[in-house]
Amino acid sequence: MRKRRKLKAEINVVPYIDVMLVLLIIFMVTAPLLNLGVDVDLPKSRAHALQQKKDSLVVGIDKAGQYSLDIPDPSGKSNKRTVAYGDLLAQVSAFHEQNPDAAVYIAADGSLDYQKVMDLMSLLQQAGVPKVALMSQPGSGDAAGAGGR
Repeated sequence: MRKRRKLKAEINVVPYIDVMLVLLIIFMVTAPLLNLGVDVDLPKSRAHALQQKKDSLVVGIDKAGQYSLDIPDPSGKSNKRTVAYGDLLAQVSAFHEQNPDAAVYIAADGSLDYQKVMDLMSLLQQAGVPKVALMSQPGSGDAAGAGGR
């Protein structure tokens, strides 16, 4: 008679170790990609001025809350005029239809209520303007004290 082999009651753990190491590498590679926060670059007060395009529109608001439009002529000269809030939507819409790639800037007084700036941005959105930039004067003070004005 042949001698029967005795069965082993052990688990071979080598394949499990291989799988564990592969999973460890996968998690180590993907963990940095799972950022839940949002990176925000805050503006600095000593920013360099941007080159303004000739075909850009500047919408201004002064301390009293009066609106102005600065639409350039075909010759490139400034054509600044005061506009009522009711007429602003129609004029900005007309400009944007003629110049869809033109930049639109908001030049608001520094002491103006923030709600008025937000209302103007909402109006520009209704006019079909996809992007709006806020204008400011270059700061001469330190970055912490100037506040970006």
